[in-house]
Amino acid sequence: MDTLAVIRRLAEEQGALVAAHTYQAPEIQNAADIVGDSYALAKRAAETDAAVVYMCGVRFMAEGVKILAPDKRVVLVEPEADCPMARQIDPARVAEFRAAHPEYAVVAYINTTAELKAVSDVCVTSSSALKIVRSLPQKDILFIPDKNLGDYVRRQVPEKHIVTWEGYCPVHNAVTAADVLAAKARHPQAKVAMHPECPPEALELADMAGSTAAIIDYIREGGSGGEEVIVATERGVVDRLDARYPGRLHQLCEDKLVCPDMKRTTLQSLLAAMESRGGEEIRLGEKLADAARRSLENMLRYGG
Repeated sequence: MDTLAVIRRLAEEQGALVAAHTYQAPEIQNAADIVGDSYALAKRAAETDAAVVYMCGVRFMAEGVKILAPDKRVVLVEPEADCPMARQIDPARVAEFRAAHPEYAVVAYINTTAELKAVSDVCVTSSSALKIVRSLPQKDILFIPDKNLGDYVRRQVPEKHIVTWEGYCPVHNAVTAADVLAAKARHPQAKVAMHPECPPEALELADMAGSTAAIIDYIREGGSGGEEVIVATERGVVDRLDARYPGRLHQLCEDKLVCPDMKRTTLQSLLAAMESRGGEEIRLGEKLADAARRSLENMLRYGG
């Protein structure tokens, strides 16, 4: 029996759900029961009857499932798979800022640790950030950790005073304006769809900016006979959709836009986790989980 067949048999026997982020390798996405962005995965996993969730992604994503579904057993398939941006801001620094500036709302991108969520007022995704920041009663906002997404929100919501710190996604932040111009020169008929985690000088050259899910929708709306698209986000999107839309998609920066942590997960490591030979069960203290959950609940309250 091949590896994929064994994975599916074990999932059925265990009453388990395999969740994979969009940036995972195609074979992992094919093995998964659900595929999507980080918050969508956590929300959908929490809503299922599965007793066990195997997260094919990075640590903060597995924590997100555990926060929303504390009674489920949540296993991070690759324990070393982490998001550097999620740990770039010290929660103690945020607590100190809050004490010194009580008039500020602390907005945390969902790409953060449970500890950072716990000291924040509200979480946002890249698709909900604009709506939520506009909806907050506070004018003054500390937006963490991604300075690029924070700058994108600042430009779109000028009525707010938004402070950002030096956090960023190392993968998306590597994109330059020169990279975009070179891709446009190679594919002059193509539109550029870019994730707002990219730097502002690159983002200014995009035809559309949005979350991974929004980029996928943008591609799908064009259909099989639609326009060509230069995809400026982690290459998992193109890897997933290229066969469906042959000749339409062009990966920006094929070497740069690869997240090594997302690519750690393999069918073999998923199988090992399901056979209790690998993986790591995520455990969060009740106090920490409750504090982090409030920021996610506030995200729904403000329209996330």
